[in-house]
Amino acid sequence: MKNPKTAPPAWQKEIYLNGFSGIKPTVNIDFHLLEETAKKHMTPEAFAYIFGGAGFESTMSANRQEFEKYKIIPRMLRNVSERDLSLELFGQTFPAPVLLSPVGVLEMVNKEADVAVGKAASECGLPYIFSNQSSRPMESVAAVMGDSPRWFQLYWSKSNDLVASFVQRAEKCGCSAIVVTLDTSMLGWRTRDLEIAYLPFLEGKGIAQYTSDPVFQKLMDEVDEDPPAKRVITAQTINGLIQMVRSYPGKGFFSKLISGRPIKAVQKFTSIYSNPALTWEDLKFLRQHTKLPVLLKGILHSEDARKAVDHGMDGIIVSNHGGRQVDGSISTLEALPSVVEAVGGRVPVLMDSGVRGGADIFKALALGAKAVCIGRPYVYGLAIAGQEGVKAVLQNFLTDFELTMGLAGCKNLSDIHRETLTQG
Repeated sequence: MKNPKTAPPAWQKEIYLNGFSGIKPTVNIDFHLLEETAKKHMTPEAFAYIFGGAGFESTMSANRQEFEKYKIIPRMLRNVSERDLSLELFGQTFPAPVLLSPVGVLEMVNKEADVAVGKAASECGLPYIFSNQSSRPMESVAAVMGDSPRWFQLYWSKSNDLVASFVQRAEKCGCSAIVVTLDTSMLGWRTRDLEIAYLPFLEGKGIAQYTSDPVFQKLMDEVDEDPPAKRVITAQTINGLIQMVRSYPGKGFFSKLISGRPIKAVQKFTSIYSNPALTWEDLKFLRQHTKLPVLLKGILHSEDARKAVDHGMDGIIVSNHGGRQVDGSISTLEALPSVVEAVGGRVPVLMDSGVRGGADIFKALALGAKAVCIGRPYVYGLAIAGQEGVKAVLQNFLTDFELTMGLAGCKNLSDIHRETLTQG
């Protein structure tokens, strides 16, 4: 997987040879079947959280529909016997233009959560963007990845001290870039989650970066200005409390319960999680606390792209959060060309949201993306078969892309450009 120059794709060959012996793939190749199978391996709460989008989920639909507007124009007789998928980004060489997007609360689908994803990403040599809302501390995931590439996603909380601590920890555990997610200053109107009235963070899930942080532990001792409102105690409340205590780090259920720290952690997290008051000027603070490349994730407007460059940012990820934040938003592929044009090659532009196969990767690169990030697909693999499921999904994506690239007459990434597509 880590060798960018290949003969006929070995993974495709392995699938067929296994089939000759009566062994079919554990993880579905067809994305729709992958999604259906993963749903069977998840609780209703987990599937709603992972799959769902904002409102009528029209942005999720738009992300897919936009890909269908572009058609690849294959070229012939170009000697594509060897294909080079490798990509250089921020001084590092990656085997393919694919990164793993940050996805939070993975403990909902697999007990190994982010650690399993880190291992799979490492086996494939692909960069894994650690989630700010992970189920395992970043140090635990970094420890299983060796020297494989990893970045860190930052949600900017109301505490700048906590922001600085997260960034410093990311540097220490080998992250080579910081990805600031801008589009989640507030949670979107996520219909599926609201319909079942479930938010995993209230059970202490997905806050491992916080509970493992020394600054956050100190913040927990502060008295909140707005104490939590009293709630009716029900069996569901007690069950939520049990989950909260289990999710909190440390041994001894009753000692954790008596300490009150699990409850304090959830209360503090919900009070400082995001900061809708952020402005462009706040980016100076981040520059003062890290020398790592900083990318802004959630950019969809060309003017915001120009501002990002003007404010010294090192890259942009065109994203609408997989359709989870603004219903009726512009799709990422639709936004991509104008962002690329606005940046004018000064910084790399990446893209996520809606990428579901090799042709999608090809089209995004042809429209100017340096690389793409995938999220939900690898989570479905995680739900079905853990680490091996994630690896299988990544292998499927890379092999599909390699075949698409070669069959289109492109032997390396520089051969993929706007003239390889037609629209309409």
